[in-house]
Amino acid sequence: MTTCRIELLTTADQIDDVLAIEQASFTNPWTRDMYLAELENRGVSYCFLARNDAGRVVGFCSFWRILDELHINNLAVLPEHRRTGVGSALLAHVLKEGERLGAHRATLEVRRSNDAARLLYERFGFSVRGVRQAYYTGPVEDALVLWREGLTAAAGS
Repeated sequence: MTTCRIELLTTADQIDDVLAIEQASFTNPWTRDMYLAELENRGVSYCFLARNDAGRVVGFCSFWRILDELHINNLAVLPEHRRTGVGSALLAHVLKEGERLGAHRATLEVRRSNDAARLLYERFGFSVRGVRQAYYTGPVEDALVLWREGLTAAAGS
C-alpha cells in the first residue's frame, strides 16, 4: 500500500503532471486549455493531486461541485502506481471534500469495460443508474452512469 499526500491543484505549472497521467490513462485525454479553464473556474471546479513519498504526482482526481452534487470528471493513476491505494485515497479525499463543500451525492461516468474502476467505485458505494450509449470514442463504448447518495462516512476508505 502506497502512502500519498493529497493536495489541491492551484497553479498552471502543476498541469503538466496531470497531462502526463491523462496521456497514460485515457484514449481522449483532456487538453492543457481544458485544465486551464478548470483552474479559472474556482468554487466549481477542483482538482486534487496525489504525490508519492518522493513528491512525484502519481494520480489526480478532478470534479465539479454543482449545488449539492459532486460530478467526478476524471480520476487517474500512473500505470505503475495502480492497485497501490492511490486511487482509493484520492476518491476518499474527494468525497470528504465534496461533503465539506455541501454536496450530498456524487456521480461519474465510467467505461463499461473498465472493471478495475467499476470495482473501486462500487467499494465506495456507487451504483449503476444509467447508460450513455457510445459516450466514449477511441474505441466507441458505452458509459455507465454511477451515482452515490450521501457522502458522509465514505465507504471503502
